[in-house]
Parts: sequence; C-alpha cells; structure tokens
Amino acid sequence: MSEVFDGYERHYCELSANLTRSCASAGVLIGEQKKQKLSEIQAGLDDADALIRKMDLEARSLQPSIKAALLAKLREYKKDLSNLKTDVKRLTSTDPYQDAGRDELLESGSADTMVSAADQKGRLLMSTERLNQSTERIKESKRTVLETEELGVSILQDLHQQRQSLLHAHSTLHEADDNISRSKRLLTTMSRRMNRNKIIIWSVIGVLVIAILLVLYFKLIH
Repeated sequence: MSEVFDGYERHYCELSANLTRSCASAGVLIGEQKKQKLSEIQAGLDDADALIRKMDLEARSLQPSIKAALLAKLREYKKDLSNLKTDVKRLTSTDPYQDAGRDELLESGSADTMVSAADQKGRLLMSTERLNQSTERIKESKRTVLETEELGVSILQDLHQQRQSLLHAHSTLHEADDNISRSKRLLTTMSRRMNRNKIIIWSVIGVLVIAILLVLYFKLIH
C-alpha cells in the first residue's frame, strides 16, 4: 500500500468522526451557536473534500493492482462524505430563529431524528473502525520500516566485511605481484649470467681446439 494514501486516509477518518459528532451536537443548538457550529462543519467538509481529492490522485498514480483496491475504498469515503453533506443540508434548511411550534415540530420529527441519530452513530462507528484500521496499518508500516532498516544495517555490515576482505585480498595480490616481479628480475639476471657463462665456456673450448690443432700441426711438420 501507499504510505501517503494511508496518511490521508487516517486524517479523513479522524475528520469524518469529528464531523459526525459535530452534526449530532448541532442538531440541538439554535441561533448563533448553531450558525457558528454549521460554519465550522462546512470548513471541515471543505477539508474532507480536499482529502478525498488527494487520495484520488494518489490512488490513481499507483500500480493497477493496488489502485483498484484503493479506489474501491475511496468510493466508500465519497459516499460517507455525501451522507455528511446531506445531514448538513438538513440542518441548514431548518430555520434557527423559528421558535413558534418548536415543540410540536420536535414531536412530529422525533422518529426522523432517531433515525438520523442512529445513522450518524453508525457512520461514527464506521469512521472509528476505519481510523483504528488505519492506525494498525501505520503501525504495521512502521514495523516493516524498522525491520527493513535492521536488514539494511545487516547488509551494510556484511558489505563492510566483504570490502575489508577484498582490500586484504588486494593487498595480498599486490604483495604477490611484487614477489613475482622480483622473481622475474632475478631469473632475468640469472639468465644473463648463464648466457655469459656459455659464451665464456664456448670461447675456452674454441681456444683449446685451436691450441690442439696447432700442436698437431707442429708435430706433423716435425
């Protein structure tokens, strides 16, 4: 999943739960208090709209396998937001200054109020459950990050040990190369000495052969 989407989702669930509670409390207010409360709720709805758009953009930027699940979840949040807007419209459509017949209106609409309260309670429970699920996913993501970090540290330690081994091997090879170079120079020197010795030996042999031939020549003459 996307950590960015999870952050938006958690924020939306918190906001939705607060808006549901605010709608329930606004239903019993009148006058300026109700007007101020509705203004706060409308600002919250604007924030919720912005979060929905951000979640939509984030979900559509992900891989198809992940995008499908997130878009399905996003449709539920859009439906939840639509229900909240409906509740706010119902609250704003009531004249806060019309006190005449208020008791009669409350009695006649008590059934609708109970249904609306039950609906709001259900949405509040759903939002709370989603918030808890988002919190668990965030905790799981943190655990995954910590495990990944520990794995990364272990890999870095292994790489450091391998680097030290490679440096040691490189040093050993460098020493071996120096030894081979010295051995090569020694063999070259020995080869040159052998060649000089061969020349000297062949020169001595040549002198001896000439001397023997001269001796034989003088013996044959006399």
